[in-house]
Amino acid sequence: MSARPSRRRTDDEGRMPLREHLLELRKRVGLAVVGLLLGAVVGWVLYPPIFEILQAPVVDLNEARGDLIALNFSGVLSAFDMRLKVAFFVGVIVSSPWWVYQLWAFVTPGLTHRERLTTVGFVTAAVPLFLAGAFLAWTLLPKAVALLTGFTPEGSANLITAQEYLTFVMRMVLASGVGFLLPVVMVGLTMVGAVEGRTWLRGWRVAVLLAFVFGAVATPTGDAVSMLVLAVPIVGLYFAAVGVALLRDRRVARREAAQDAADAGTEV
Repeated sequence: MSARPSRRRTDDEGRMPLREHLLELRKRVGLAVVGLLLGAVVGWVLYPPIFEILQAPVVDLNEARGDLIALNFSGVLSAFDMRLKVAFFVGVIVSSPWWVYQLWAFVTPGLTHRERLTTVGFVTAAVPLFLAGAFLAWTLLPKAVALLTGFTPEGSANLITAQEYLTFVMRMVLASGVGFLLPVVMVGLTMVGAVEGRTWLRGWRVAVLLAFVFGAVATPTGDAVSMLVLAVPIVGLYFAAVGVALLRDRRVARREAAQDAADAGTEV
């Protein structure tokens, strides 16, 4: 009786057929979603203390200024909807080690054994990078809330819609975390041969511009300091990823040159 074929068949160069890629993608996305849902359950259970942390910048401003600044639940279902969104927000962060691993596991079938070992260290840093980006945005959040609510006219109340506030927080935190993950995506694309390191290097001007635009959008305070605090680390990570990609290209070039020399010697 013949052995059952593997679901992750590859050819001699480590490449998978398109159908196998699609099946693997479906599998990895499904596993990532399961992890996200489990993380959301954790967020649902821990909602009370998490919500206190989320609204802390607003509460602190209310106490410091003496103005009426508070989160407002404007509908019957708004409190429930808020808890649901916070649960998924926490789920994305809590399950980040799992879904980052699924991303890496999807890329590795197309890599050689040596390339897998090379990417392990960089991808292992993906989770700390995501969390570092999210934490950086969180440290900027109180300043953003203070600046934006500072335009409230004297004698007026600022009742912030809870849904809008959560969207504001999620945009800052998740966008910053994803921005810090981009170098991992760059290295992954280079390792599978989709983009060469020289291509990343040639686009450094555009990358720097986009990093500062991203910093300005993700930190809506409008001040240069907050933008620099977010954009400069992203630029540094971009060039670190370019360095890793160029090293990979150099190794591939040496390996191909050695193979060509060996083939030439065999023909002689």
